[in-house]
Amino acid sequence: METQPKDMEEGEKTPESKDLLPSQTASTLCISSRSESGWNAVPRNKWDIYHKPVIVLSVGGAVFLFGVAITSLTCLTVNKTNTSDTSNMTKNAFKLCGPAFLSMGLMLLVCGLVWIPIIRKKLRQRHQYHFLQSIKSFFIH
Repeated sequence: METQPKDMEEGEKTPESKDLLPSQTASTLCISSRSESGWNAVPRNKWDIYHKPVIVLSVGGAVFLFGVAITSLTCLTVNKTNTSDTSNMTKNAFKLCGPAFLSMGLMLLVCGLVWIPIIRKKLRQRHQYHFLQSIKSFFIH
């Protein structure tokens, strides 16, 4: 245990004790567990709500289509044989990049598609919260 120096008066507080919250700590923690500003925010338009999933969906679709194009090009050019080493290295790079772009694009597409129902559920919960608060305030007041 730490002991305070003897030259400090008993009425004088340490800097650490000045930073402590008053005895209302439990009630302030409960209030701050959910941000009131997030629940009482002004309704936003659809673009403000869904712009991130839409961007993820469009980037994922573009990457997926790019992967399809690269994979199909490598499949079409496999039959042509070329003896140069640089050509083989290029073909191997395209063979590796095609499936990588396919999988990354598909992953982004799925993330965007799953994100939209999550946002809808959160909006519904927020709406229910406001409804229950209005009922509560009606009966309490």
